[in-house]
Amino acid sequence: MNDTETLKVSRRGMSETHRPRRILRRIGAVAAGLLAVIILSLGTDVVMHATGIYPPWFQPMSDALFLVATAYRIVYAIAGSYIAARLAPDRPMQHALVLGVVGLALSIAGTVGTWNAGPEFGPKWYPLALVATALPCAWVGGRLRAMQLRARADA
Repeated sequence: MNDTETLKVSRRGMSETHRPRRILRRIGAVAAGLLAVIILSLGTDVVMHATGIYPPWFQPMSDALFLVATAYRIVYAIAGSYIAARLAPDRPMQHALVLGVVGLALSIAGTVGTWNAGPEFGPKWYPLALVATALPCAWVGGRLRAMQLRARADA
């Protein structure tokens, strides 16, 4: 066996050894971003209801309050996508966009589940706004991380 064949064998063995750990890091990065979005969104909802800014749970809210909820969910989706990109072992934009696809699927499921559920679940535009913003928010979060990496490389 020559040096080139030895190198190929060692590379192949090394990549197989590290592959399960890298897959877990990829899944973990996306899961951490998703968890951040969920915790921040629900936490803010709880605070808004507890402080009286929002009415009691399952009571109708005005469109203006749903606009507020949409705004902070957009910010949290961008933050979650940034977290996924930041924790990714490689290809940060891909991880951010995977989180965006997960967010899109969850938003579609929420839209279907609440479409005819009544006014306490909000106006029809609200879940549609979450569907429409899922992928753009993921792209922005991934882009922020890419810009950060580029600035660090240029420094």
